[in-house]
Amino acid sequence: MAAETASLLPSQAFPSQPTKISSIKTLAESPGLTSIPATHTFTPDLHDQVICVPEGSIPVIDYSLLISGTPDQRSKTVHELGRACQDWGFFMVINHGVPENLLSSILDGCKGFFDLPEEEKQEFKGNHVLDPIRSGTSCNVSVEKAFYWRDFLKFFVHPVFYSPTKPAGLSEISLEYSQRVREVARGLLKGISESLGLEGSYIDKALNLEQGKQIFVANLYPTCPQPELAMGLPPHSDHGLLTLLIYNGIGGLQIQHEGKWVNVCALPNSFLVNTGDHLEILSNGRYKSVLHRAMVNSKATRISIAMIHGPSLDSVVSPATELLVSSKGNEPAAYVGMKYKDYLELQQSNKLDGKSCLDRVRSSSLATASVCVPNHEGNNDTSMIS
Repeated sequence: MAAETASLLPSQAFPSQPTKISSIKTLAESPGLTSIPATHTFTPDLHDQVICVPEGSIPVIDYSLLISGTPDQRSKTVHELGRACQDWGFFMVINHGVPENLLSSILDGCKGFFDLPEEEKQEFKGNHVLDPIRSGTSCNVSVEKAFYWRDFLKFFVHPVFYSPTKPAGLSEISLEYSQRVREVARGLLKGISESLGLEGSYIDKALNLEQGKQIFVANLYPTCPQPELAMGLPPHSDHGLLTLLIYNGIGGLQIQHEGKWVNVCALPNSFLVNTGDHLEILSNGRYKSVLHRAMVNSKATRISIAMIHGPSLDSVVSPATELLVSSKGNEPAAYVGMKYKDYLELQQSNKLDGKSCLDRVRSSSLATASVCVPNHEGNNDTSMIS
């Protein structure tokens, strides 16, 4: 674990820090901390090439028009949704119907979890990527050489609902929040199906979303004395179909667009949505999963909550057959089918590195994609989300 590696560092470098790093929050709150451990230091090139796009450039989807607009409004919104997936792999969703006080309450509930004493958080540490509740720090600590300035809480909320029992009230608010967000995600996926020229229910039925995996991921990025050397999360894409994210108003999310990194600031009461690897696979590459990363700062702690929406664990995800046949002839499948569960475990066995896991199931990588998936254990988190 990351906690064990920290004990190998010279204690004089961090005069008041604990001998073991049980969490980044604990480390960040160490009296007199002015530098970060070498194990958490990244090369400066991960912080370059950031641009500011003109206001209004990032696509905005009005969810109310998608579900209750006139036929013309809905058709226009479906088209905008498809363009957002194709050109950006990222968009904001407004007028989604999830109450603003619910968004605030779930952020407060997660802050309450991260503020628990370390020994109480350890009750929920988990060991395996498919454990229903896990908390910890960094990501896949068994294969990483540098660790991330991030603590996490992750639990499955569908098809079976799990939640930590602490702090009081978190379970109830998590259940309500996840149900409301899941409804929005399925509405978006219906529109995305149509934007691909498929039936609106295609993704829902093909990937058995009634039993689809919905994963709640809360991230804590404490203040950092050397933010120019640390990373909250490095460049990566998410597994699953769509990730819907909110945060506490402290920026840090960056997405890659046309080879450059773009700072993202959410519109009030909106969801930030990114496309995942399994939407790229299903669309045969028409819609790409977007690379994104999380930066840290020295001024304020950032909390984000991401909800991953994926297929059922037993669904084999491969390109939609309907997209491989056209008037121009048959289009080759660009990806090899793989069970969603196996993809998660494959991701667990690799370090977080761009789209390295998705690359394993590209058709040109058939030989490597068929490799046995390790049953890898450790307090790791490779379903990132920033």
